[in-house]
Amino acid sequence: MAHIEWTQDLDTGIQVIDNQHKRIVEYINKLDDAGANSDKELISSVLTELVDYTLSHFTFEESLMEEAGYPFVKGHKRVHQLFVKRVGDYVQRFKMGEDITAELLNTLQAWLVNHIKSDDNDYVELVRTNLQGLDSKKQDGWLSRSLKNIFG
Repeated sequence: MAHIEWTQDLDTGIQVIDNQHKRIVEYINKLDDAGANSDKELISSVLTELVDYTLSHFTFEESLMEEAGYPFVKGHKRVHQLFVKRVGDYVQRFKMGEDITAELLNTLQAWLVNHIKSDDNDYVELVRTNLQGLDSKKQDGWLSRSLKNIFG
């Protein structure tokens, strides 16, 4: 399986979100490497990190949408919940001894790219406008507080 290459068409124009998406891509690529080496311990470790980080990212992204008054935040949250459940099913299968790496990587790659380009793209303009509407001190304060609360 080929690594995901970050391309400009995946940029949302919201740096904090783009940085998080890039981090998720790094985890997916690490999972690909671990799977290629059939390193079950590393696969397990990367899976845990990927799931934890992605959950934090979703929470952060949803808080940005809520702050901006995005009208479809409930639907977007539902998309996130369904994805988390789907990945959780893969993790369970992995824990039962099944080799799910290739199948999971296909799912992750297709889902992430599609989600960024369609679902995330829908909220970007509203969130970006909202962030720009905050003066820089207030924006930095809100962003850093939110990041600290969610990512620790």
